[in-house]
Amino acid sequence: MLSDIEIAQKAWLLPITQIAARLGVPEDEIEQYGRYKAKISLDYIKKLEDRPAGNLILVTAITPTPAGEGKSTTTVGLAQALSKINKKTLVALREPSLGPCMGIKGGAAGGGYSQVVPMEDINLHFTGDMHAITTAHNLLSAMADNHLQQGNPLRLDPRRVTWKRVLDMNDRALRNIVVGLGGKMDGVPREDGFDITVASEVMAILCLSENIRDLKERLGKIIVGYTYEDAPVTAAMLNAQGAMAALLKDALKPNLVQTLENVPAIVHGGPFANIAHGCNSLIATKTALKLADYIVTEAGFGADLGAEKFFDIKCRAGGLLPKAAVVVATVRALKMHGGVPKSSLSVPDKDAVVRGLANLEKHLENIQKFGVPPIVAINIFTQDSREELDAIYRHCQKIGVAVELSDVWARGGEGGISLAKRVAETVERNTAAFKPIYALSAAPADKAKTIAREIYGADGINFSKQALASLKKYESLGFSGLPVCMAKTQYSFSDDPLLPGRPENFTVTVRDARICAGAGFIVMLTGDILTMPGLPKMPAAEKIDVDDGGVIKGLF
Repeated sequence: MLSDIEIAQKAWLLPITQIAARLGVPEDEIEQYGRYKAKISLDYIKKLEDRPAGNLILVTAITPTPAGEGKSTTTVGLAQALSKINKKTLVALREPSLGPCMGIKGGAAGGGYSQVVPMEDINLHFTGDMHAITTAHNLLSAMADNHLQQGNPLRLDPRRVTWKRVLDMNDRALRNIVVGLGGKMDGVPREDGFDITVASEVMAILCLSENIRDLKERLGKIIVGYTYEDAPVTAAMLNAQGAMAALLKDALKPNLVQTLENVPAIVHGGPFANIAHGCNSLIATKTALKLADYIVTEAGFGADLGAEKFFDIKCRAGGLLPKAAVVVATVRALKMHGGVPKSSLSVPDKDAVVRGLANLEKHLENIQKFGVPPIVAINIFTQDSREELDAIYRHCQKIGVAVELSDVWARGGEGGISLAKRVAETVERNTAAFKPIYALSAAPADKAKTIAREIYGADGINFSKQALASLKKYESLGFSGLPVCMAKTQYSFSDDPLLPGRPENFTVTVRDARICAGAGFIVMLTGDILTMPGLPKMPAAEKIDVDDGGVIKGLF
């Protein structure tokens, strides 16, 4: 069996100019990065404003497990299948982070015969967007420390600088550091730390900005810390937003590539799905909606995180109207939610699948609360038994939700045709009546309570003294009208990663809140969410190599 990278390297790719032509994009409106990658110019995107929008389809999933669900693979495969049934289709994905690529999770380019390509480029340096975001973020860090060094006229308290540095790598040793050591000329000593680049507010800002002006305004609103008098200090007060925007001007342009079956793909932006909203860029999605009739996109982790944020943050910010949501499930993952350990997943166990269906059902209920019709995609594996698959079918029929098998990993678009037809039928019926789950006028604490009760199924929500103090401060600064972004474990509806399935009789505890004034949301921190991951005992980087001819090996 070929690995993902071997499949990708055998693919027949079209020149990116031909992919652009399929979308009606003239060659002089793209900026080519080699033969198979390009950026779409912002001037051309502006020309698309008066075009009618296509149909937006979200791909999300049940609560993730170590068994894997195949959300990105299903997203790409569905786009290929829609193209096979003669729908003008475009897939819109996030950019992978180098940290997971070198760690354990892997990239975000799909898998098997449903990938975006060139996969090595997309998973590694691509068009340099991650580097631009890293540099822009760290420029602000350097300017804040320089301000402290050069007399500190804003009276920024070194103990209350909240703006960390970032690196697009998993490196636990950088979570907590001390800077400014070495003497008077080497800066003001203070505690600091690193987050991974995809957790940067600059990433979230880039992914929610409509244009360069909006980008610059949002960058200026970033709060880097507080004065001795407890007043916020922003990037605009440090005169940093102009240079940051200059570093990001090309990164703001969406990246155009293709799938293994030459379906156009826009891969752009990649905010952390815990600490941020976990969706590709708004400008990429809105551009895609003007260029095709069917746009397939995804949101990070399970529907309780990615889909909720997609609906409540991204769709609200961009005025997007999703027409359908595909919820990916696997027999393997459902068995884990039904209590089967990973080591025993190859043993048929219909009863465990039935127990695990409670998790799927809750996600489907949640999607429907947003007024969006769900479709279940069963991502199949060779060891799935007929009895196990039938149990899923019967349950979905019982609760009145469409369900189809998906074999896009092994068969590409051909393996997703039944799913594509079901999605197209759902879209054409036009029964979606999208609405966010809470009003922006509600208090931030009440928004979090609504999410905890309605989406997670919690009995309630508790706020620590620190969280209440932070929220009180943000409300006094005029931020109460912002949406909230829940930072919660992806492995459970609760804030306890050891509670799979559909837990009951639990409360969620918010230990603190963090303002992302530029991105435009308040982060509610629960549990022990890490913003700088570490490498595993056997990192994927140990298997990656390049031969004498420059061909990369071992990248999935």
